[in-house]
Amino acid sequence: MKVSVLALEGHFDTGLAVTLDALRAANNLSALLPGLAPPFDVTIVGVRKRVRSGQGLTVPVQAISSRSRPDWVLMPALAATTPDRLLPALEQRDVADAMDQLRTWHAKGVPIGASCIGTFVVAEAGLLDGREATTTWSLSPLFRQRYPKVALDESRMLVPTDVGVTAGAAMGHLDLALWLIRKASPELAALVSRYLLADIRSLQAPYIIPNHLAQSDPLILSFERWSRARLKDGFSLQDAAAALATTARTLQRRCQAVLGKSPLDYFQDLRVERAQSLLHGSGLDLEAIAAEVGYADGATLGTLLRQRLGRGVRELRNDLR
Repeated sequence: MKVSVLALEGHFDTGLAVTLDALRAANNLSALLPGLAPPFDVTIVGVRKRVRSGQGLTVPVQAISSRSRPDWVLMPALAATTPDRLLPALEQRDVADAMDQLRTWHAKGVPIGASCIGTFVVAEAGLLDGREATTTWSLSPLFRQRYPKVALDESRMLVPTDVGVTAGAAMGHLDLALWLIRKASPELAALVSRYLLADIRSLQAPYIIPNHLAQSDPLILSFERWSRARLKDGFSLQDAAAALATTARTLQRRCQAVLGKSPLDYFQDLRVERAQSLLHGSGLDLEAIAAEVGYADGATLGTLLRQRLGRGVRELRNDLR
């Protein structure tokens, strides 16, 4: 499998490195599996002759050849973790050239994988319009606002589509690399996972910090503060809107635009976050924790935690042991 890794000026060092290391590990470990040849022919390519990483390290890149068609293209993240840094980065000339190249590859049927802020480059190129995607959860409000034609689900770690696959924040680069290795050989992916002490994660949801998402909009931030003070009491959209001096319709609309979910769903996120915190550090039993976050019994809370986080109460308690 020919894999071209597209490195841009100022990319996220760890994202590029972990992608290359995982694929190299797969090639090296393939010798342990009978009859399996090294599956990946990896090339680092660039739209410029000289590329420096976000840490200022020079990355050896090859020119992109119009005669060579890779089987996959991987787009690591730019090292721009806040909107004020990301938006100017998306306007750089080399990023524009990279988007042109992505469109060319896509037109030739080459699948594209992007992780973290690399997903912004693919979305900016228009290749995710009308499709599902994920991205780094911390910038999901910006992604949702900037690319309204993309069906964003930042709770997921990996979202495959006909374009390729998008992956979540930072270490999502490793999840994407393992996913690609699994396409070549499930046995090899399991072997690489054990050697790297890493598994493909299906969800970003356990890592999302609701307060961080609320910071992007004053009304949502006020709603978050109102909600946290009333987790025991249950949710009323009308009460929330009245307390915030707005209408229920406006609150619904703003939550959907910023968070991609209803006010009730966000209220549930805050309950889950609080329950996680109490499971890890309070010493309370499940029934007491359920009462603290407004549920009648521990079984109902346990079901919610597994639905939202993909892990049960026992697993969550063991996380910090």
